[in-house]
Amino acid sequence: MIEMRPKIGVGVIILKGNRVLFGKRKNAHGDGSWSCPGGHLEWNETVEDCAIREVREEAGIEIKNLRHAEFTSGDFFPKENKHYITLYIVADYDSGEVTVMEPDRTDAWEWFEWDNLPQPLFLPIQNLLDQGFSPFKS
Repeated sequence: MIEMRPKIGVGVIILKGNRVLFGKRKNAHGDGSWSCPGGHLEWNETVEDCAIREVREEAGIEIKNLRHAEFTSGDFFPKENKHYITLYIVADYDSGEVTVMEPDRTDAWEWFEWDNLPQPLFLPIQNLLDQGFSPFKS
């Protein structure tokens, strides 16, 4: 019998003024949906190190003032037979030019107001919103 366990994803909500950075996903689960930068937590990697690495790899920018936020645990993708627990980090934009670093995985990066996010949203982000989370509430 194959043992299946949830994977751990890390989502990075990057603040720049009153906006957050979202990218349009492609060629992966959630194809065509919008999400913040992020990815899989790697072996022997802290959540913070994962956040910094994923933002560099995906958007080519630096972040600062990382802080733990919320998590989602019901991120189920039945078609792909995947279950994720997603840990969120909120960080401030530090430097660099936002660039599509992985054109095979992301169509575009754009800054949006939290109350006016693009649609459709990636399931973990939608689950986060359904929990009432806002990176602008203290």
